[in-house]
Amino acid sequence: MHLAHTLTDKTNPLLFILIFSLWACAPAYASHGSKKTPAPEEILVWGENRSSSQAGYTNPTSILLQEDMASINVATTEDVVKYEPSLVIRRRFIGDANGTLGMRGSNMFQTSRSMVFADGVPLHYFLQSRWSGAPRWTMVSASEIAQVEVIYGPFSAEYSGNAMGGVVVMETAIPQTREVHLDASYFSQDFSAYHFDDTLDGYKTFVSYGDKLGDLSVYASFNRLENKSQPQTFYYSTSTTAQNPQPASGGIDDFNELGNRAIVYGDTGVIDNTTDNFKIKLGYDLGTWQTLLNIAYEDRHSLADSPNSYLRDAAGATIWRGPAAQDGTTFFIPQARFGINEMDRRSLSTGLRLKGELSTRARLEANINRFAILEDETRTSAHNPADPSYNGAGSVSDFTDTGWRTAEVKLFIDDWLTDGLNLISGLRYESYELNMRVFDSDDHASGSKDRKTSHSGGQTDLRALFAQANWNITEQWDASLGGRFESWNSHNGYFSDQTTPPSTLQRIDVPGQDQNKFSPKFSVGYKPDDRWIWRYSLAQAYRFPITEELFLRFRDIRGAGTDADATLQPEDGLHQNMLIERAIAQGYIRGYIRVNLFHETIKNVIENQTNTATSVTTFFPIDEVETRGAELIINAQDVLDDLDIRFNIAYTRSEIIKNAANPALVGKTSPRMPQWRSNLLATYHLTADWDIGGSLQYASDSYDRADNLDAHDQVYGAQDAYTRLGLKTNYRVNDQWKLSAGVDNLTDELSYVAHPWPRRTFYFTLAWEL
Repeated sequence: MHLAHTLTDKTNPLLFILIFSLWACAPAYASHGSKKTPAPEEILVWGENRSSSQAGYTNPTSILLQEDMASINVATTEDVVKYEPSLVIRRRFIGDANGTLGMRGSNMFQTSRSMVFADGVPLHYFLQSRWSGAPRWTMVSASEIAQVEVIYGPFSAEYSGNAMGGVVVMETAIPQTREVHLDASYFSQDFSAYHFDDTLDGYKTFVSYGDKLGDLSVYASFNRLENKSQPQTFYYSTSTTAQNPQPASGGIDDFNELGNRAIVYGDTGVIDNTTDNFKIKLGYDLGTWQTLLNIAYEDRHSLADSPNSYLRDAAGATIWRGPAAQDGTTFFIPQARFGINEMDRRSLSTGLRLKGELSTRARLEANINRFAILEDETRTSAHNPADPSYNGAGSVSDFTDTGWRTAEVKLFIDDWLTDGLNLISGLRYESYELNMRVFDSDDHASGSKDRKTSHSGGQTDLRALFAQANWNITEQWDASLGGRFESWNSHNGYFSDQTTPPSTLQRIDVPGQDQNKFSPKFSVGYKPDDRWIWRYSLAQAYRFPITEELFLRFRDIRGAGTDADATLQPEDGLHQNMLIERAIAQGYIRGYIRVNLFHETIKNVIENQTNTATSVTTFFPIDEVETRGAELIINAQDVLDDLDIRFNIAYTRSEIIKNAANPALVGKTSPRMPQWRSNLLATYHLTADWDIGGSLQYASDSYDRADNLDAHDQVYGAQDAYTRLGLKTNYRVNDQWKLSAGVDNLTDELSYVAHPWPRRTFYFTLAWEL
């Protein structure tokens, strides 16, 4: 299948009709005077300043500046990018530690196919996958972000095959004078589903101080988030043959995601989440050189101590465990189902960036980073505290000696060998280590680790050499040619033999792997005039397995766990993109209309599948997956004088086309890949100090399973379609004070991404700055 085949899909001509209709109907009138706040002086960032109208040299690129975020109800960092094209953020509630990122043909659980950086420091979490592989968004606060660049695909040699989906590059501002900022936000939602119905509140406070003391830049901040989430899991059971069930009432007769009749008998209850983030940044100017020391500390606590059982026996007492029967259906409740759990996580990230000029034509940039898990412990009870059998016993799981180290140096040479030929080359090193232990505990509340039941982990290393030449051949034509050589290995893998008693738990070593891969990159661009850009990009990319996929094997007290496979091979992707862009420059209107046609063929796809009944995740290879798609993007400012619009719609068709191990999967749609996605942000400036805005997010439904058997919608476990409307207004009282209010999911839609999305949520923010 080739990129050209995308043009033949019956749905895609609609995109071309829309784009050229909008172009033909674009108004050509002069502005009568904008009510926008006068543009401030350029905000200097630690990285490269970008324009929101820039397109990437090799990759399709979307730029977000602070003014582009005006109509987004931002509570946490990932909110900033959730309206970007072909991108999904699985943030189930405000403060969710599992806010995964998916881009284009890489779904929200293929987390190691997307990269996230803040001031050169990696936030992506290439130790685990699925919900546990979410980027560490809290290492940068939403209030400090000045600029975001979203880069699609692995078309630049600067990035590894982990950029198959794309890269999010965030930059924060360099203090130029003394700056003090304080903001406080309150948010609230009324959530109801099954037998749960409650009001859930939260708040965020942020304070920062920055100053420029000669050549020294100083920045310090503190961010605290507290929020109560809706239940994330609703417990159900299909019919079983359990013996001597006790008669029960109160369960809900419904369906599961497979369309089978099921009794929904409880939920996890409210989850209390608290996150504290401390940040220090020190920058120093040494003539034409700059250094930045970036230290971020995260302290996260989560408590789920109020699970709800819907079931009652004949005397009206709550049923917590064992066999039960309702309305002729017999089912079984595991003893730990309604156990409570508590999680503590502390992380420290340290980054150092150095960049500067070697000559008038040469620049150097170096980044090093160390990310360490100081504590990551989860304590779970074996019974609900209200269960008569509760005795304080449970389990404790933790991560020890877990984290990563990265180092990179990049050389930029302008007019290399000839005018207009620019070279980027560099070296990169990455090392990851993951170690997880599970213990039986006689006192889960104190976290006693009395008997080890499993222990697994391992390490991976990556060494890379890359080079890319970007050549402006003429005023109309440019081309890019690059390559990336990577040497990867896995080692020190092990797991405990779970067939032996805990007292004789044995370590079993797992053989490692060594892989060397070369990824070529190519791009050619044509600009017939100042308005049009045509660009074709082609790249090969390899995504190497991560430590969890290779080595993690465990079961917790509830039976949930992971089965890794140390023999998994690198994913091998061939990626193409055709970009067509027309600039909008009529009167005072500025912006662009862009179409991207993309095609991906990925072999040895590492798929993960979680059984919703047992919560056991397995990793297995799929021979080949093909993804074809098209995007329409319209970004325009000063429409009708004072209206700014960011609109995008994407069609994606991802299909399993080869799979010798299980041919029945051939022809199935890839999991968690909606065919349609669309986003809209609109901001209208009523006055120089007051604006109002609206937002729209849409996605069609999808599957969670590779076999596509989970086709039943609007139940827990489903992958539902959704349409979410939002509103926001900002009012600047004076130079120091600013008020904001907004709402997400205005229509109070209930939908599921396996877990429930938030329902209608209100936001109120008060900000002060000096």
